[in-house]
Amino acid sequence: MSQTNTLLDEVLQWSQETCRQELKSVLPKLTSLHQKSENWDDHMRVLKVITDMFLPHIDLSELEDECFSKILPKVVTMFESMMKEILDQVGGLSSQNTELCTLLRNILQAMMQIVDALSTCVRHVGSFSEAPDLDAIRSLPTCILKVLRETFQHCKESEVVYCGRLSLVADLLQGLFKEAYSLQKGLLELLDRVSFDSSASEEDISDIVSVIHSLLDICSIISNLDIALHANTWKFLIKQSLKYQSLVEEHLHHGDICTSLCENLLASFQNGVELAEQIQIAGLQEATQNPEYKLFLKTAKMCRFFANTLVHYIKEFKFFLTKYCSCFHQLYLRVISKFPPSLCAPTLTRALCEELNAAALVPMDALLLQLLPLRAFAEVALQQDLRLSPEHELPQCLLLLSTLSQLSTQPEEVQQLWYTGSQFSEETPRLPLYNALFTGFRRCYRERKVPVLLPGVMMKGQAQANVSLHHHLCVQLSASVAALSPVYFPVLERCLVDAVLQADTQTALLATDVWCFTARYGSAELCLHHVLIIAQLVKSCTNECYKLFHMGLLLKRMVFLMTPNHQMELVDHYPPSDVENLPIWHHILLRALSQDARHRVETDIIGITQKTLNEWQNGGYKLGQVEKVNAVLLSLLVVVKGKSSPEEQCVLSAMKIVTQLWLRMSSDQVQTHPVLQCTLQLLLSLSALLVKNMEPQAISQALLCVEALVSQKCADQVLLAALEFLASLGKIFLPPDSQGQILPRLSSLFGATLADTSWVLHQHALEAFSHFAEVTNHEEVISQSLCIEETKNKVVNYLSKTVNPQEATETRLQRLKVETPEIEQHNMKLENVEENVCNKQAAEAVSDSEPSPKRARQESSAEKEYSCYVQTAERALKALQALTEGGAGTKAPQPQWLQSRLQELQSLITNICTTRNTT
Repeated sequence: MSQTNTLLDEVLQWSQETCRQELKSVLPKLTSLHQKSENWDDHMRVLKVITDMFLPHIDLSELEDECFSKILPKVVTMFESMMKEILDQVGGLSSQNTELCTLLRNILQAMMQIVDALSTCVRHVGSFSEAPDLDAIRSLPTCILKVLRETFQHCKESEVVYCGRLSLVADLLQGLFKEAYSLQKGLLELLDRVSFDSSASEEDISDIVSVIHSLLDICSIISNLDIALHANTWKFLIKQSLKYQSLVEEHLHHGDICTSLCENLLASFQNGVELAEQIQIAGLQEATQNPEYKLFLKTAKMCRFFANTLVHYIKEFKFFLTKYCSCFHQLYLRVISKFPPSLCAPTLTRALCEELNAAALVPMDALLLQLLPLRAFAEVALQQDLRLSPEHELPQCLLLLSTLSQLSTQPEEVQQLWYTGSQFSEETPRLPLYNALFTGFRRCYRERKVPVLLPGVMMKGQAQANVSLHHHLCVQLSASVAALSPVYFPVLERCLVDAVLQADTQTALLATDVWCFTARYGSAELCLHHVLIIAQLVKSCTNECYKLFHMGLLLKRMVFLMTPNHQMELVDHYPPSDVENLPIWHHILLRALSQDARHRVETDIIGITQKTLNEWQNGGYKLGQVEKVNAVLLSLLVVVKGKSSPEEQCVLSAMKIVTQLWLRMSSDQVQTHPVLQCTLQLLLSLSALLVKNMEPQAISQALLCVEALVSQKCADQVLLAALEFLASLGKIFLPPDSQGQILPRLSSLFGATLADTSWVLHQHALEAFSHFAEVTNHEEVISQSLCIEETKNKVVNYLSKTVNPQEATETRLQRLKVETPEIEQHNMKLENVEENVCNKQAAEAVSDSEPSPKRARQESSAEKEYSCYVQTAERALKALQALTEGGAGTKAPQPQWLQSRLQELQSLITNICTTRNTT
């Protein structure tokens, strides 16, 4: 100790010139004393003498070997021991414990002196005109970065470390931070001057990589301490990574760098959103000089900096980042979810939105552009079973849509990566882009129901309007089809088929829209080709299901796009005169056809309908033939819908067929046999169109059948057809002799349907009753239908267009959130059932291809047929008896022909009995 003091006391008396002359002899002694010093005071005295008096005289080439390598490791050790002492002693700190307070303040002052000494070293190295080699100062960056890390970490944790007693040392901590800030700035400026080329040694490369990683570590500490320091450290880190890219790219911790960039971007973005919401709530957006608004601008600037930095880093090192594509994908979704039209986006003013857009939304497009060539990113974005939180479903859909819009400018291999999906079993499974888009749209159930609005296409001479998600996707998909290379059309067609054949109807409608554009944009031959395929698919659907409905809707629209010659070709290919082809024509609007094609279809359908009914009649009206009758009636309905004049020949023919069938219908049989309920449904729909040509007797029979079904639970579609028929009766005036039979039943049926508890049927009943009431001349039906006060009030509210209380936005969103998994589960159940049916049909097809035992005919037994007809006759006779006795509520006299007809029936019964006994 005395030797140290003696030497130091002597040296302190020297001039700068003496120090320069004695450098070679004294410096080794001083460095040795520094290494051996055991207390902080000796350490600080020796360090100060070396840095202040001898360092200025050491040449750049000798700095590392003669000075830095000998003193700096000890500096780090002493600094860390000081930090440890603070942490050990700080628990007893208080304003009363002046001795401990003095001790801690002295330690902090000593730490500031160390930082100042290191700054002196940096300034000395920087004073040389030539740029230093890294090996000439190798120990300096390592030492400084360790000291900086400890300093910034201590400042960051100061509130926790000093636990309410921070004010006792706050001034020194602030000074320590400023000194460290200045030291880092000087170090970064010095390192920026360092340069080496491709011939750099492994040690040099290792050192610069170590510097980059140390700065990354510091960045994670200072992120919440100082915005400028944080940004400048990141700038230098990225600059050095790019400056020595070819040398360090295989050694950098790319995952840590990108993850940190993403975290900083999200943190600054989230802070910006929260600040914007606070400004919005407080109404401070107009006060641009407000501190909160200034902080918001700084935060937005940092967000933009991190976003642009990330994009630049990915651009330069993209092929080292394939493992982190999932992170980039999540980043994109989380940012986009905070912007309209996302349901969780905050409502902000235009100025605040524009700042956030520039800070985060615009860079996301650039980010996506850099990620498109990466197979790993495509595999993440196009996962078949991608699991996302509800708020990320729309951002995922928008990501895929943005990808679609950028693909046209990408190289062929990038387009193939996204358009085609995975091709081989050894590849990671990925969907074709169009398939993924339709799947994404299907998952946006809440956004479709709200609905969210997106910017529409700017039209010449018109202001840009907001449109639904369906509209937006339809336009973008159609635009991509127009620019699509022909090589990808087979993939597009498969995706369209898959989308039309899945269970979600609105997704199928979107696919139908795009398919129609594709057909219209392409050649007439392409349209014909598609229609023939769709028609075959419709024909092959052997049971009523969602697939048939979706394909039928597509077929209906596609026929409008065909040329007249191709329409005739369709008629020739699937002639309506063949019963097997009728399912195709059930879905085609005849007004879509040319005059020649339409006339051919109408003639064929009327002919096959009449032929089928004649065969049914000649066969004894067997129940086993009713399904065939229903098939032709459905086709007849298509014909009738296409006719406007009741005098046209095909309408008269249809009316004759309908009347013939009504006279065969029995309310008792309709209740018993479901197949006849389908017949009733078709007859009601036909009758609603032909009501002006109907005889009162047929109307009465129709009401009798409907009355029988309303009293029991039947299919909703039958009741909907019945309501359509009831509404149409307002168009006609019934002759007086028929009113007593028809009007009471009509009132009763309206009353029953208006009181239905099913909201769907109730709404249709209100519409039907409203249409009837608007045009009918039989006003007594209106009052008689509204005998119940509750029903009357509902009808009055409907007619006066009374709006029910609107559901609160939050309540509605919560309800939709609950509905979404239920709807998806229902759709998946439908698809599973359909898949099982297809599997069963395939198994049967395989089985039928092999010899099998003869099967028994699936017909009703003779006994069952006898029983059915006897029951029908019995019920009809009882109904006739009630009518003659006045039980039906009518006082009309019996017709004169009744007695003679009853005698004929009695003779017929006698003959049947005689024949039976003879047999």
